[in-house]
Amino acid sequence: MSNLLDKHKSNRKLTTLVENRTTYNAAYSELNIYETHAIAEKVVLKFDFPIIASMLTGKKIMHLKGLPSFDFFPGESVVVPTNQEMVIDFPIATKENPTQCLALAIDPNKIHEIANNFNEQVAIERENNDWSLDTISSHLTNQVEVNHLIERLVYTFTKNEKSKDVLLDLMIKELIVRLLQTKAKYSILNDKQGVFSDTRIGTVIKYIKEHLTDKNINVDSLAEKAYMSTSHFHKKFKNTLGISPIDYINTERIKFAKKLISENRNLRVSDIAFKSGFNSVSYFNRQFKKHELIIPSKYRKVVNQ
Repeated sequence: MSNLLDKHKSNRKLTTLVENRTTYNAAYSELNIYETHAIAEKVVLKFDFPIIASMLTGKKIMHLKGLPSFDFFPGESVVVPTNQEMVIDFPIATKENPTQCLALAIDPNKIHEIANNFNEQVAIERENNDWSLDTISSHLTNQVEVNHLIERLVYTFTKNEKSKDVLLDLMIKELIVRLLQTKAKYSILNDKQGVFSDTRIGTVIKYIKEHLTDKNINVDSLAEKAYMSTSHFHKKFKNTLGISPIDYINTERIKFAKKLISENRNLRVSDIAFKSGFNSVSYFNRQFKKHELIIPSKYRKVVNQ
């Protein structure tokens, strides 16, 4: 990201040490890059349009209505509704290492249009069909696809290319869909109030959690639980959560395997694989490395140091 900000540094004028703002405009969106070069507390920002904010460098402490205060780090985003205050602390900002954050403003009508289209794609009859970004604030983490998109957006906003508006249109559409999927995924997977327990996707998620180590779980059996054809179920699941059913199951099984490794030093890798629901040790090893970038045996050495 630092290389992408080089172009921005040559464009911006530094007029204040706290939340110095540089704005880049496009057809129906606006990119604001904020830089803070000094420790500060209780800085208030408010916009008359929905904001998607992402940290670039440094750290903030965010105070948003409806959420407990939280540390805000690079790679994370928040979605803030229209006219809602953001109260921000800057605990580590300096002239040499400024805290940098972007705030992407998008025409609310455009967000509404894309959200409606998303809801049509994920709806199962009347289920899962009212996802929106402009209702309550959301703090979104662990979103690799979103971070890649934001890097491309910064690059495109700060370049004066003839195709700029066309490219930004495509990227912003994808960004909104990714954020809606992230929000849907978090809401359904952390449904402590049982809001989604009567929906078919919610029922399937609950079943997977309760039978995670069952080696007979497959897409066909999950589709039956959802009373849908296999292809239709696969499409709706992936459109809603941004991940395929099998990828979701493997992700959860790897989490379970990591817990087993941490708590049982003497278990063999093969035992961990089978206890986690995998039928094949080699497949387990491949999936573990895909998710953790390290094989299980090396992961064990790291956690047991």
